Amino acid sequence: MTSLADERMSVIHLRRAGQTGNAVAQQLGRSERWVRKWWRRYQAAGWAGLEEQSRAPHRRPRQLSAEVRPQIILVRSALEAQAVTGAGLKYIGAPAVRTRLKAQGCQPLPSIASSARVLQAGGMTKPRRPAAPAAVVYPHLQPTAPQQLCQVDIVPHYLTGGARVPCFNAIDVVSRCATGAAYAERRAQEACAFAVQVWQTLGIPCYTQFDNDSCFDGGHTHPHVLGQVVRLALTVGTEALFSPVRHPESNGYVERFHQEYNRHVWDDTYLADLAAVQRESAHFFPLYCASGHHTALHGRTPQEVHGQPTYQLPADFTLPTTRLPLYEGRVHFIRQVLADNTVSVLNVRWAVPNPEPLHGV
Repeated sequence: MTSLADERMSVIHLRRAGQTGNAVAQQLGRSERWVRKWWRRYQAAGWAGLEEQSRAPHRRPRQLSAEVRPQIILVRSALEAQAVTGAGLKYIGAPAVRTRLKAQGCQPLPSIASSARVLQAGGMTKPRRPAAPAAVVYPHLQPTAPQQLCQVDIVPHYLTGGARVPCFNAIDVVSRCATGAAYAERRAQEACAFAVQVWQTLGIPCYTQFDNDSCFDGGHTHPHVLGQVVRLALTVGTEALFSPVRHPESNGYVERFHQEYNRHVWDDTYLADLAAVQRESAHFFPLYCASGHHTALHGRTPQEVHGQPTYQLPADFTLPTTRLPLYEGRVHFIRQVLADNTVSVLNVRWAVPNPEPLHGV
């Protein structure tokens, strides 16, 4: 019996003898493509090129069946309609499509990549815009498990009548579990109340990251002021982390979450008063945390990944009416080194040893 290695060598012998690829293929009972493959291997690497170069299975990957492809299109179309009517969440991408197909018992279940290719071929997707390179390089945390880093931020909105509504949102960077609340004011009192909500629902993380809004850091006028939110963080045992000034990318997870929150709660919705905002939010957050649309979570929901918080404030925790005491602990500020080799922290300039241009500390 002729071995596979002998057939490959026969290709080389016959081609070197002047026979065409088609003639060799007919003589060996192989395809012309197969003959061309081993002739190219020989030309590139000599006889060693006839050795196996991969241990991958010698079979074609499973192709999507003719029945699954239209199901992907139909689910995407249904999700688009659902997003317009406001019947549920507004996720329509390949992860959401696959999640819906899984819930419908589709077999074989296509991968996210396969679903994306079908949607792209059907003209139902838009190309992503490349991100602009950062001008300043800042240090950042790299959490690997839930309840290590939670980002908190405010997104302002306006009611139909023109009244401003500050919307506080928070998200666990790893699990993507989120919570939020809308208030009539944007003061330290509301920031503390929301921080309590975060630490009661998502748990007390190692780090809680804020932006530099005065309601979080204590203001931008007097030196050496540690605001109520900082004091509250020290009280409960989380380390407050303040993002670089005017650098929303450092708080990127919650900034991107704002877009989801805006799309589901505010877009195409008539919100006449604060109570209406709170009702829409109460409907959105449980759906979001129970949704399997996140590509990074590989089909799992945020609440599944997050699990039961290891440490959390008790439900009956209440804020004291007097000023919070100052407990020992750590507070972190990410700042750009200024032209005079200093950073501004707590409204005071601090010298930076061995500064690097275009780097934060």
